[in-house]
Amino acid sequence: VQLQASGGGLVQAGGSLRLSCAASGRTFSTYAMGWFRQAPGKKRDFVAAVSWNGAGTYYTDSVKGRFTISRDNAKDTVYLQMNSLKPEDTAVYFCAASSTDARLWYYYTPNTYWGQGTLVTVSS
Repeated sequence: VQLQASGGGLVQAGGSLRLSCAASGRTFSTYAMGWFRQAPGKKRDFVAAVSWNGAGTYYTDSVKGRFTISRDNAKDTVYLQMNSLKPEDTAVYFCAASSTDARLWYYYTPNTYWGQGTLVTVSS
């Protein structure tokens, strides 16, 4: 699976962005999909994941109620709608695909395919 993320940019605190991740490969619909982020000088952290059929969505605590992950298997694309952005959301966001159950991504980083990352900068 090859992943291409887009949609990052500069936004003021309180604003919104929508990230997209387009996948290539015939097995997209069988993979759990998700997003991680890495702030400067910090490790890559889990943000959100969605199950292969979109029925289950999972978030790290700091983004619950603000971010929404979704997928469109007909378009081989996963989205991350980010609202009420805060300066601490500033990071490079990476799209990921894995055969590991999405429910487990909160607990450990699974063996994944990674996209190239897209930078989100939130100004105060």
